Amino acid sequence: MHTDLAAAAGNGHVMVVDDDELFLESVSTNLADAGYRINVFPRGDDAIEYLTRRNDADLLLLDWKMPGITGIEVMQRLRAQHVDIPIIFLTVLSDQIYEEAGLLGGAVDFVEKSRSFAILRRRIELIMKGEKKPPYVQSEELGSGNPLALRYDSRRALWKGAPLDLTLTEFNIVAYMVENRTRDVSYREIYDIVHGEGFMAGDGEIGFRTNVRAFIKRIRQKFRDTDPDFTNIENYPGFGYRWRDGAEQ
Repeated sequence: MHTDLAAAAGNGHVMVVDDDELFLESVSTNLADAGYRINVFPRGDDAIEYLTRRNDADLLLLDWKMPGITGIEVMQRLRAQHVDIPIIFLTVLSDQIYEEAGLLGGAVDFVEKSRSFAILRRRIELIMKGEKKPPYVQSEELGSGNPLALRYDSRRALWKGAPLDLTLTEFNIVAYMVENRTRDVSYREIYDIVHGEGFMAGDGEIGFRTNVRAFIKRIRQKFRDTDPDFTNIENYPGFGYRWRDGAEQ
């Protein structure tokens, strides 16, 4: 059983799968109000049946932990049937191991249910906009000696042929720096990628710089887990960062 909301909405078609009735009602109503066509499913197997028959949705919001068939099992079955819909996992779990498992399995992002709807909506918008990107940007296009490949269709990045476990937001930060690699990218620009243009959290400028530094630190570490000599993200204190080509050691 499933429910179809706002069938005429023009912002895109989002499926939501969650056994929590209150959460399902809340997020689906907010998305419908935001102009999305919504299908809601309380069970994973119903969502699989729908997608294998029609496959007309743009994005799947998928609860990680459900009775019967879990979110990761839903994703695995969809991929086995060549249904490549982008998936955002929704969860109350915060342990990084779950995020890594979801991303390695083919999800494009991982959002805790405690986050505000504004954050979830922003992640959805980034994925919808990204569908207009070219499917691949190969390493040779980024400059000789730069072994980075960005795969916009799946929001995955590879460094020296090895996959990087970047979240959707981390991928978008890297892609933005690469696309603007002829100049320095400001803290404010990177912050807007994470939270949306014009958003300002507490502590003003100090707060958003601290937030951006944390993202860059995590991104650098993920590159260095693959390549300890990674140095392509340069820091310009007081302003921001730059992606440097040709830095393969």
